[in-house]
Amino acid sequence: MRPILLKGHERSLTQVKFNREGDLVFTCAKDNVASVWYSINGERLGTFEGHQGTIWSIDVDQSTQYAVTGSADFSIKLWKVEDGTNVFTWKTKTPVRRVEFSPAGDRILAVLDGVMGYAGSVSVYELKRDAQTQEVVDVVEQPLFDILTREGFEIAAVAAWSFGGNYIVAGHKDGKVSKYDGHTGDFVDAAELHTQSVSDIQFSPDGTYFITSSRDSAARLVDMETLEVLKTYETDCPLNSACITPLKQFVILGGGQDAKDVTTTSSREGKFEARFYHKIFQDEIGRVKGHFGPLNYVAVSPQGTSYASGGEDGFVRLHHFDKSYFDFKYDVEKSAEAQKHMQELESAAA
Repeated sequence: MRPILLKGHERSLTQVKFNREGDLVFTCAKDNVASVWYSINGERLGTFEGHQGTIWSIDVDQSTQYAVTGSADFSIKLWKVEDGTNVFTWKTKTPVRRVEFSPAGDRILAVLDGVMGYAGSVSVYELKRDAQTQEVVDVVEQPLFDILTREGFEIAAVAAWSFGGNYIVAGHKDGKVSKYDGHTGDFVDAAELHTQSVSDIQFSPDGTYFITSSRDSAARLVDMETLEVLKTYETDCPLNSACITPLKQFVILGGGQDAKDVTTTSSREGKFEARFYHKIFQDEIGRVKGHFGPLNYVAVSPQGTSYASGGEDGFVRLHHFDKSYFDFKYDVEKSAEAQKHMQELESAAA
């Protein structure tokens, strides 16, 4: 796989997102500008300018009409993707660490940092949209509800919507994962999944399970309904991000040595590679090198044909999977029994 290098940021990448069709890539970094690119060739289409500090998070809605960014300048901004205009700005009490549209696009969750005496929260904001055109016709300035940090928990570091927006799953700095009602913010359940901070949560394509990554060097596949750990992927370096690939039974993990220690080691010792693990058998399949700093975020296109990684080095490396990736079969998958089982599944589906 020959990567396409996207160099449009002056500082470290913080998040990379594909739109639903997979033809656009949205990126943000520790500079104050977010960018949007063509995924097919890496051409930059434009930028979202207006923040005064680090942009920690970016997301795009299902129709690719609007993007949202969360920043260290105590604000959340809603943008029109078509021309990059700022539609609305929410002022927040503290820096915003993560933002995400609900699947229906009518709500936005924001993870607010716990600093300056504020306990930290996951806040949900409401958008009023036209039923036909999906245009935003009104924005509610005050949060619909705030999920405050519970007693016995450290603040949330990341959060994500479940399928249908029925639940919100939050990953905390003490390694716990908690689940809340997506319509009321009421607490539902929690589980202690990691020993250090949860650094990322990304859902499977069908929304029934998700993957967590952590600074404790492990990633876990978790059932949405019960918060039961289904699979564990152990590595030898702190992890910043993890995603689940469609089409193939893989997960991609990204991380590396702490950025503050990078100057003291080589890229080989720093573990600055994207790691591919078999989702079912939990074995490492391969690694993709290239970054010369930790990987801060990894994302795979919804079609499962490409993935992108954003690094501390300021580069986004966009890879389109080649034929060998799709042809790859694990040893167990090559057995006669497995082949027979697959044929039965295909005939049943037909």
